[in-house]
Amino acid sequence: MTNLKNTIVVLIFFVIGVSNALYFHIGETERKCFIEEIPDETTVIVNYKVELHDPRSGGFMPSSPGIGMHVEVKDPDDKTILSRVYSSEGRISFTSHTPGEHVICMYSNSTAWFTGSQLRVHLDIQVGEHAIDYTNVAQKEKLTELQLRIRQLLDQVDQITKEQNYQRYREERFRQTSESTNTRVLWWSLAQTLVLVVMGLWQMKHLKSFFEAKKLV
Repeated sequence: MTNLKNTIVVLIFFVIGVSNALYFHIGETERKCFIEEIPDETTVIVNYKVELHDPRSGGFMPSSPGIGMHVEVKDPDDKTILSRVYSSEGRISFTSHTPGEHVICMYSNSTAWFTGSQLRVHLDIQVGEHAIDYTNVAQKEKLTELQLRIRQLLDQVDQITKEQNYQRYREERFRQTSESTNTRVLWWSLAQTLVLVVMGLWQMKHLKSFFEAKKLV
């Protein structure tokens, strides 16, 4: 029973941790990509804000309206599920349909608005139930505080189930890769053994012909 409780606590903390907030600098020709491991049928929300470097103060200021970000999202099968230009600040939302590593790439939509400057991009990636605005849900569905809490717990349980299914999927893929690697190693070893046997027989035959030609046998 204690182990079950510990497992549930670990899983809950794992789901709670599925939110990445950071910022990075990007030049006018640079492309930044991030990899997120996402279960299937999971909502992902990316909040971002772009700031332009100010050479006079050495800091960063709000970017001009013309500067935006081109965002591209690809699924584990390398299929593009989202590709469009956004403004300098906004929110991107998409739903995964295939479990695995999703690649989120961002780059400036144009190089004509600034020359040799840097952009600072604030990025916050929220996955699963963290992507749900429960305040808006409560107002829209007129939920009480208790009903809202139950809704959050149900969403967390659903996300934990998706994470567990994804871990099983990863384990299956890893097992398939291991079995494939072991099979290839086995066939390679057999091929090496066969080559060595053939070379040994050929050398023995060659030596026998050499001794017979020299009349040593």
